[in-house]
Amino acid sequence: MAVSADPEVIVVGCGVAGLTTALVLSEAGRAVTVVCDREPQRTTSAVAGALWGPYVFDDPRVLEWSLRSLPDLTAIAADPRSGVRITPGIEASREPARPPAWLRSVSGFAPCGPSELPPGFGWGWTYRAPVFDMPVYLGYLMGRLLATGATVRLLDSPLRDLDQLLEIAPVVVNCAGLGARDLVGDRQVTPSWGQLVITENPGIEGFFSDFPESEDPTYWIAHPDHVVLGGMVRHGRSDLRPDPEAAERIVARCAAVLPALGHAEVRELRVGLRPVRPRVRLERGSHHGAVVVHNYGHGGSGVTLSWGCARQVQSLIG
Repeated sequence: MAVSADPEVIVVGCGVAGLTTALVLSEAGRAVTVVCDREPQRTTSAVAGALWGPYVFDDPRVLEWSLRSLPDLTAIAADPRSGVRITPGIEASREPARPPAWLRSVSGFAPCGPSELPPGFGWGWTYRAPVFDMPVYLGYLMGRLLATGATVRLLDSPLRDLDQLLEIAPVVVNCAGLGARDLVGDRQVTPSWGQLVITENPGIEGFFSDFPESEDPTYWIAHPDHVVLGGMVRHGRSDLRPDPEAAERIVARCAAVLPALGHAEVRELRVGLRPVRPRVRLERGSHHGAVVVHNYGHGGSGVTLSWGCARQVQSLIG
């Protein structure tokens, strides 16, 4: 795949942030080329959970970006080929807890009665949220992007710096995720190791997530033909080796919430590295006189923030 003759914008990265940003810009009439060193199905985004929600993040902009993403995701969910569905689920706590204020902005929010909560949970609430079959959703984004006339170039190796791109286009958008650590020398971006267990679906629907967040969150997300069980958060770990013993603990935690999951056949383990940063880097800058817009460091909230951040990139480019 080759770069277009005169691309106006180059987007670096083809995870969910890169594809969404490229799509927003291309649908707005920009000539866009995406450059990446791996296909979407091999990015961290492909092994994400994924459930929409403005998770705890030391960045006051996160809630706005999350809520700005909802209308786009709701519209996308109307297409059964997208891999996105709006489904009801439960978030619950073992200790006294109040629902986050943002929940009152989403549909279907209501406190749970005692009979609706799993054993051991005394507080909780239900709401409707987008859930994603990420390999399908990334394919949907790619297809929609190519239909706009944008082009994608798969590189033989990771980019070393931005200089070679500035000779091709006047604007570069950096959605390199964890790769930004080397691409632009940002040592504030660090890996956070995570693992999911994929099982057959034993006949369940919806989702469950415990509250508040922890290094060993318990959640499951049901899809028509499989269930995603999670999870784990290990900051600083950078290998991609699955951990079978940790997977057994994930299944046990989820089975304590819903016993049917303890008997479901395990199909695969998925491991990925979240690109964690103290604050999302979304800002306009310059490099050797050219415009560079950075959009990375979304941690485990890449899908949740994707459309809100992409539309801010569009605004920053002008």
